[in-house]
Amino acid sequence: MIKVSIQPEAFDVGSELAEIGAAPAGAVVSFTGIVRDDSGEMLALEIEHYPAMTTRAITSIVEEACARWDLVDVVVIHRFGRLDVGAQIMMVATAARHRVAAFEAAEFLMDYLKSRAPFWKREIGPDGASWVEAKAADEDALKRW
Repeated sequence: MIKVSIQPEAFDVGSELAEIGAAPAGAVVSFTGIVRDDSGEMLALEIEHYPAMTTRAITSIVEEACARWDLVDVVVIHRFGRLDVGAQIMMVATAARHRVAAFEAAEFLMDYLKSRAPFWKREIGPDGASWVEAKAADEDALKRW
């Protein structure tokens, strides 16, 4: 099963995990990203995207992960809209016969989502909003793949 969902609504991690990893999987790896406030001033994160473009791009990278690793199931959920600090922003879950494939594929997908997925983010603070710029560390993380 491959599931890619770009949605404004919160998701239930337990429910999502309950749907993946049936036999012949031997490992399920999941990661849930949370909106964090590094500055101590942020109130929320606002995420914009073009639905067809975003879904197509993320589905393509999921298909690449499936071609590189022997995956049984993949779930990628990414939210958009206004998300308060502490809210879930995204989830990646991979199921594979072996743990190494599940871990590597999950990291690959997370690195892609962080640096290449077509989302535009603005940090909302008490003095207004500012666009989030790409970080060199996120770009560097992609180099290992």
